[in-house]
Amino acid sequence: MGNSGSAVKVCTDHQGGINWLSLSPDGQRLLTGSEDGTARLWSTADSQCHGHFQGHESYITFCHLENEAAFTCSADHTIRKWDVVTGQCLAIYRGHTSIVNRILVAKDYLFSGSYDRTARCWSVDKEKQIQEFRGHRNCVLTLAHYSSRDVLEEEEEEEEEEEKVSRDLLVTGSTDCTVKVWWVSSGRCYQTLLGHTGAVLCLILDAPNRELFSGSTDYTIRTWNIVTGEQLKVFKEHQGSVICLELVNRHLYSGSADRTVKCWFVDTGERIQTYKAHKHSVSTLKYHAGILFTGSGDACARAFNSRSGVLQKIFRGHKFIINCIQIHNELLYTASHDGTLRIWDIRGICKRNKRRLKKERSVQGRSSQKGSLSRLFNNKVGCMVQQENGE
Repeated sequence: MGNSGSAVKVCTDHQGGINWLSLSPDGQRLLTGSEDGTARLWSTADSQCHGHFQGHESYITFCHLENEAAFTCSADHTIRKWDVVTGQCLAIYRGHTSIVNRILVAKDYLFSGSYDRTARCWSVDKEKQIQEFRGHRNCVLTLAHYSSRDVLEEEEEEEEEEEKVSRDLLVTGSTDCTVKVWWVSSGRCYQTLLGHTGAVLCLILDAPNRELFSGSTDYTIRTWNIVTGEQLKVFKEHQGSVICLELVNRHLYSGSADRTVKCWFVDTGERIQTYKAHKHSVSTLKYHAGILFTGSGDACARAFNSRSGVLQKIFRGHKFIINCIQIHNELLYTASHDGTLRIWDIRGICKRNKRRLKKERSVQGRSSQKGSLSRLFNNKVGCMVQQENGE
């Protein structure tokens, strides 16, 4: 069993549960979106709240932080853009007719998915809708984005002239059990990926390898070729809905309602590790420096040695489900439905893990050296035998 940890700081400014936590690309700020209808901006330097964004008429479902702007979406059917310095609302994106549950910012685009069964694309700067993606039979829960330039060779591209101008594609996962891939420029559906028999809860994209991973309430993870739409593999060992995914160095980590995380080797589909100890669903995952951090419905965060699966530490203090975690400068940030943001010092376990990795590499190096000497010896013996036999 791992040791219990105490938070170095507990931030209690929100008056409702925190639904999402986003870290800016430069690592200087964090953004929390809450059931209280507000978002708050936090400095990673001093852990203080430096911004309070008010204006939504209902709870915030999700948020995204850039270096200079913050984005929030809400059950009030809108998305808002905020100035991180002044706290001023810079834009309101209107058009959805139900809860907006997910947003994604890529290039100059803002994408959104909603319970109104559509996904939409907006111009970040011009505050207007560029495209609507209509075709799902139920709500859109999760989004991913890529460019065909990342995955297609010139001779493979068969899109229409209109779509050659903009080669961006949006991927949507829905409770209608399908994943759809759309051309951003035209709104046309490029692929419908069929196979899941339950709602698609999470997506993760590996564009360089042309792969998309989807997790579902049907207890499976499926891998797809995003060029052909072919289903490549089905990972079937979970006994509950697959809630979250993390992909690191061709290793896929999946968190489930069955209270476990599993690690899969993507190239073979082999399950190589199971991380146990959770007393409720695993709601969020984050890999950092050889350590797998998890957040759970049992109100605890945990740190596991990613390779051995050994539980290294339990972070106790939250009262309800941990919805999101972030890591920066060897500090772990956990956001919970109890309305608090908690900050934990993880330097100790990171340091221990680095020592362990160094020791393992040293052992592997000696082992490899012995193997090389052994092969050299065997080769020499083989040569001598051949010479004696006159070969």
